[in-house]
Amino acid sequence: MTGPLLVSLRVLALSLPVIVILGGWIGWILARKAFPGKMLLSLLVQLPLILPPSVTGFYLLLLFGKTPFLRHLGVLFSFPALVIAASVPAVPIMVQAARAGFSSVNSEYEDAARTLGKGEGHVFFTITLPLARRSLLAGLALSSARALGEFGVSLMIAGNIPGLTQTLPLYIFSRVETLNFAQAHGAALLLALAGFSSLYAVRMLEEGRRR
Repeated sequence: MTGPLLVSLRVLALSLPVIVILGGWIGWILARKAFPGKMLLSLLVQLPLILPPSVTGFYLLLLFGKTPFLRHLGVLFSFPALVIAASVPAVPIMVQAARAGFSSVNSEYEDAARTLGKGEGHVFFTITLPLARRSLLAGLALSSARALGEFGVSLMIAGNIPGLTQTLPLYIFSRVETLNFAQAHGAALLLALAGFSSLYAVRMLEEGRRR
């Protein structure tokens, strides 16, 4: 189980910057900007949350397998495919949290800083970001758990190659196929513990916000 655990941790480490930056940026745009097609963008971003993983994985398989430029990159059935598979379903969770967090920030504080001559970067990092931090951290906790537990999309575009693309969820799948329930149970407990920890962190953040 050590190999799949290390693969899962590597995937999480590489997908988290993508989730935080992309999800936070899109969430900020949806919270603060008005533009044609905003509703459509919001719906498209949230689509991976409700689509079956096999559907998401199928279209990613077509995208990376049929697009000439992407096909030549050799992403399919490799470690980078795992990072993509983990990020796609997790980014919408971060988008939702970031959108809620940035929408909750009182713009009067930001406007007051601007009247004092502070630049947009200074306003964002010293006022907007700290005030939205609880929602962002909650989104980070939930999206991390989602990325760590990704199975369906990973199986479609990365396969289940031991030592290369076999994460903990895929390891569980393999152990169940061979009726090795003891090893599957150990890996499942690790993922369940990670999920519980994420939910506990979100609850603590919510309690802190109420206080």
